[in-house]
Order: sequence, then C-alpha cells, then structure tokens
Amino acid sequence: MRIRELFSAKDMTQGAPWRRITEFAVPMLLGNLAQQLYNTVDSIVVGKYVGDNALAAVGSAAPILNLLLALFVGVATGAGIVISQRFGAGDRKGLSRAIGNCLTLATIASLGTMVIGLLITKPLLSFLDTPASIIGWCTDYLHIFFLGAAGFTFYNILSGILRGMGDSVSALLFLLVAAALNTVLDLWFVAGLGMGVAGVSLATVIAQAISAFLCFIKLMRMGNIFDLTPESLRLRKDSAWRIITLGVPSGITQGIMAVAMMVVQSLTNSMGELVIACNVIIMRVDGFAMMPNMSFGQTMSVYAGQNVGAGRLDRVQQGTKQGLLMAAGFSAAITAILLLFGRFLFDMFTDTQQLMDLAVRMMRIMAVGYVCVSVSQVLGGVMRGCGQTMPPMWITMLTTIVLRIPTAYGLAWLTRCEAWPNGQPEALSASLLISWAMGALVSWLVFRRGGWKKKALAVCEPE
Repeated sequence: MRIRELFSAKDMTQGAPWRRITEFAVPMLLGNLAQQLYNTVDSIVVGKYVGDNALAAVGSAAPILNLLLALFVGVATGAGIVISQRFGAGDRKGLSRAIGNCLTLATIASLGTMVIGLLITKPLLSFLDTPASIIGWCTDYLHIFFLGAAGFTFYNILSGILRGMGDSVSALLFLLVAAALNTVLDLWFVAGLGMGVAGVSLATVIAQAISAFLCFIKLMRMGNIFDLTPESLRLRKDSAWRIITLGVPSGITQGIMAVAMMVVQSLTNSMGELVIACNVIIMRVDGFAMMPNMSFGQTMSVYAGQNVGAGRLDRVQQGTKQGLLMAAGFSAAITAILLLFGRFLFDMFTDTQQLMDLAVRMMRIMAVGYVCVSVSQVLGGVMRGCGQTMPPMWITMLTTIVLRIPTAYGLAWLTRCEAWPNGQPEALSASLLISWAMGALVSWLVFRRGGWKKKALAVCEPE
C-alpha cells in the first residue's frame, strides 16, 4: 500500500473483511493509546512543577470535562455512522449534506458549550463540594477550556467524519501532533512561564485547535468525494435529527458508565486507603487493557455503516464473525499476559507487598472478563453502525446501573469479616466480571434477534 493511500478514504465494502477491519483498527488502537497518554500529561506536569493542590484542581475538574466529553463523543459517533452509511452507498449528495450538517452542528455546539460552560462552572464546582483551597484554580482551568471549546468540538466531529469515510490514519496523525504539541506547551507554559493550572488548560486548548484545523484542511482536500457548499451547510431537520438520534445514545452510554463508577467509588473509599490505592493501580492497567476492545468496537461501527450503505448485509454478517474472532483472540492474549505477568506490571506502581498481592488477586478475577467485553464491543459497534443505537445503551444501563452497582454492594455485604468490616475488595472485581459476562450474553441475544437488519434496511436508502 502506498503512503498516500494510507491517508485517504477507504472503501470497506470491498476486499477481505478481516483485512479491512485490521487496516482500520490498528490506527484506532494507536490513537486510543495516544489519547490515554495525552490525558495524563497535564496531571504529570502540573503535579511535578506546581504541587499537589494544583494536581487536585485538575482532578476535580475531570468529572465536568468527562460529561462534556461524553456529549461530544456521542455526537461524533452519530456523525461517523451517518457518514459511513452515505459513503458506503456512494451517495455523494447525501454525504455532502451529512458533512455540511455535521459542521453546522459543531459550530452551534461550540457556541453553546462556551456560553453555558462559563455560566455554570462556579456554581457546579460549589455543588460538587470542591475545596475552597482549589476552587479558584478549578474555575480558571475550566473557563479557559470552555473559551476554547471550538477546538475540542471540531476535532471530535471532524475526526468522526474522516473515520466514517474509512480514514483512521489521518485522525491518528493529527492526534499524535496534538499530543506532542500539548506536552511541549505544558512544559513551556507551566515550567517555563510559571502559568500554573491556567497554563495546562491553555496548552490543551491550543493543541486541540491545531488538531481540529489539520482535520479541516484534510477534509477540504477530499473534494473528489463530496461537495461543501452553502446549501450543504444549511441545517436540515432530517439530516441533523439523524445525526443526533444516532449519537445521543452513545453519549448517554458514556455518561451512565461515568455515573456508575462514581457510585461504586464510594464503596471503594469505605474499604480504606489500601483498597483505594489498589483500585487506582488496577484502573490504570485496565485502561490500557480495554483499548483493543474499544478500538474494535469503533472499527466495527464504521465497517458496518459502510456496508449497510452499500446494501451488503452479507458482508456485515461475515465481518461480524471475523471481527469477533479477532477481538476475542486479542483479549485472550491480554488475559494471558495479565495472568502470567500481572505482578510485574503492578511492581511498576508500588513496592508495598500487601498492595501488590491485593492488586494481583483482583486483576486475576477481572482479566477473564476482557473476552466478554470484546463480544459486547464488537456486537454493539455493529448494531450502532447499522443505526440500531438504542439497544447498546439499554444493555449498558442494565449491566452497570441495574446489575453492577447492586452486585458490588451485595457481594461486599456478604463478604464482611473482621479484617474487612465493609466487605472484601475482591467483591469489586467480581461485580465487574459478572456485569461484563451478562453484557456479552445480552448483546449476543439482542444481536441474534436481527433487529439490526431491519434498521439497516430502513436507514441505507439514499436521501
């Protein structure tokens, strides 16, 4: 494959499904890795050069930013699905209209986020009981971020458009540029100019704006695929509504997971500092272990969307089987690594033997569940790509709110003992494993019912 072809739109309706899936998933995986590293740089720099209170300020702002991220990830998901369907159908007019409406929605969302964010920042921080010693820093951090929300918004939307047309490499490249620039600016603003928390936020805003600009330039060079005209930019009720209805369930799904984690965190805190520290270590390892599953889920959404647009439901079924085998195989390998070498991984975080032993026990319980997550992510991605976005949302609600939270508290209550008066910490890992297994089972049953086929036939008609 020529270098130029790597940075171009790719037709996933032709060729061996496993090959198309691999070509798209690898850049997605690298991009998710870069995003994970990108998100840790701010905390590392501010903690090292400013202090613990500044680090706490950045951490206290995280829940608000995570909710914002869930919203835009949802809209970007909706954009990617619509774009992939129109691109797969070879519908130039529908594709042009969808891209234009995505850009208009991004503009409206940017302005709305800026105005609303500036108004609610201080009251929301107070509502969350942010300590008085850091609330000023939190406010500065968020105000700068909201003022520069356009870069964040447009990067997510534009990268979603590029991925919808099969170009995951360009989105990866621009994310790597942003990550490198963010690191340099963090060090310059914080360590060099002494701007503190405000410098970290400003560095992020600038890096995101540049990555959004690069995405826009790339999109403008794809005039052979679509037409960007004033008419395509005009907001149309049908196009805009399809993007929103396809994307909002994904955003809600992310929000539900964040809320569930906050609720279970209170149980974790009740078990003591050792368990809290153990949970932090496990979640860091878990974040990287989950990346392949997330990447395959996003890949299958685009793959299914393009083939639905082309009316190739046979390829959707074929690709689903191959995607499941690839994702499950990858997860099985990760599980084996965690079971065999988990102690060496945790050794990088702590020298406390008791903490390491607990982390190993908890991770051994969780590790088996990664194969289950691969099934949920692949099938959920296929359903979303076909336009069936509500079932994955309901499945997430079932497994996290209805199942995981009561299970965690129930197992903790049942395992109370003198050493662990609030329950044994293994209950936290066991509740995750149970919810992941149930998610895989329900996803399989819903997928087997075939509702995605009916949805696919309804949404792949040219506009």
